[in-house]
Amino acid sequence: MGRTRLIKGFMTVGVWTMASRVMGFVRDILIAAYLGAGPVAEAFVVAFSLPNMFRRFFAEGAFNMAFIPLFSKKVESGDNPVDFAHDALSGLATILIALTVLAQVFMPWLVWAMASGFVGDGRFDLAVDYGRIVFPYILFISLAALLSGVLNATGRFGAAAAAPVLLNIILSGAMLGAAWAGADIARALVWAVPVGGVAQLALVWLAAARAGYRLIPRRPRMTPELKRLAIIAAPAALAGGVVQVNLLVGRQVASFFEGSIQYLNLADRLYQLPLGVVAIAIGVVLLPDLSRRLQAGDDGGGRDAMNRAGEFALLLTLPAAVALIVIPGPLVSVLFERGRFGAEDAAATALVVAIYGFGLPSFVMQKVLQPLYFAREDTRTPFKYALVAMVINALVAIGLAPFIGYLASAIGTTLAGWGMVILLWRGSRGMGETARFDTRFIGRSWRIALASLGMGGVLLAVNYFLEPIFAMHGWRYPALMALVGAGVVSYFIIGQVVGAVRLSELRGAIKR
Repeated sequence: MGRTRLIKGFMTVGVWTMASRVMGFVRDILIAAYLGAGPVAEAFVVAFSLPNMFRRFFAEGAFNMAFIPLFSKKVESGDNPVDFAHDALSGLATILIALTVLAQVFMPWLVWAMASGFVGDGRFDLAVDYGRIVFPYILFISLAALLSGVLNATGRFGAAAAAPVLLNIILSGAMLGAAWAGADIARALVWAVPVGGVAQLALVWLAAARAGYRLIPRRPRMTPELKRLAIIAAPAALAGGVVQVNLLVGRQVASFFEGSIQYLNLADRLYQLPLGVVAIAIGVVLLPDLSRRLQAGDDGGGRDAMNRAGEFALLLTLPAAVALIVIPGPLVSVLFERGRFGAEDAAATALVVAIYGFGLPSFVMQKVLQPLYFAREDTRTPFKYALVAMVINALVAIGLAPFIGYLASAIGTTLAGWGMVILLWRGSRGMGETARFDTRFIGRSWRIALASLGMGGVLLAVNYFLEPIFAMHGWRYPALMALVGAGVVSYFIIGQVVGAVRLSELRGAIKR
């Protein structure tokens, strides 16, 4: 995949991911308005977190990190990739069905592990009930992720990137429909989750079938290729488990402070917008591209792909991080402050958003550096680094919780993210030229940082003048649009002046 096609792949995935995140905002705005930050909202957040936690193993997590490099190399060499994908799908489906059955039995223990602060009040039973309904989502979304990996490895990014939009449309539609009919909004929302998973699976299955990969689960068999897949996936699964421990620590800390789980959840949604658009695009496009280049012995092309991915990440991530840090109040207030979600809730959420803003570049750069390991089928080293990050997160989150409450969870997550990036970068020094940052990346990086800081100054000034308008309920939305617009325009103007932004490169990618 050439440089222009690589950037176009990032943009294709990024645009669809942006659409998904926007619809995710609509979904979370409706959840905040209808459910607020009370017991029902917190029970849903914990329940929905359970399949998403295991999703990190089987969807975009361990299984796919091991599957995509192996599958990409089979595509490159023509070594029967269809049969390998068929066996992988069958094996994954078997594991997921067994996991789903076990989760139904042990759901109370899973909820306790996620939020022991719920024990003794109505949130616990509600979360167990909701958890049993939503957990089958893991089966559908993980199979959809494997099929998406097949499509991405063959250079087809559109359908896989578009699939997540369906889930948010279905969840939002369920809440609006229940409100219109006078039904139980929370119950409608919960049942819509597995329905959304089925819709996503159907979309990518049809796309894969049209691409020549009509995969139907069959009786699983343990082939030499699947054994190798399992050996590679095991350390990645352990690393994914470490990441989930980090999430569990954060949820546990927050569960002891009323409303905090929802504050963390909504703040997570805000920083996940740029993180999802950039990091998912990079992860989806870069890993199969690097795997194919290493298979072909193209070290120079692999280095160029990694550096251009890093540029793309910083170009979009650094200004987003600055914006989250300097204007979290207006963002949270306009997007979520309505209905049962009041001004105090918005202020508490804004603090978390600012903390996550400091960690955002680290979360994205992990997606640039990790493929250097996964493309070499090295999942052990990232696991070791993840263990260190877990210790950092636990020490900070638990140690600071008695003093600053739920904010300790966000600080722990941010510091652990930077620790992981430092370790990944240091560990890649022995990988040769493919893992080296080139002169263009280094020169572009400081220019992007300078343009982002300039944009931050503009945002602070414009927000100061717009502050009285944000207090006028009917004018909040135009004011936020003006504020964001000022940030975007100033970033690109300053970026052009200092050489951080090259619009001609983006135009070339779009035309291709």
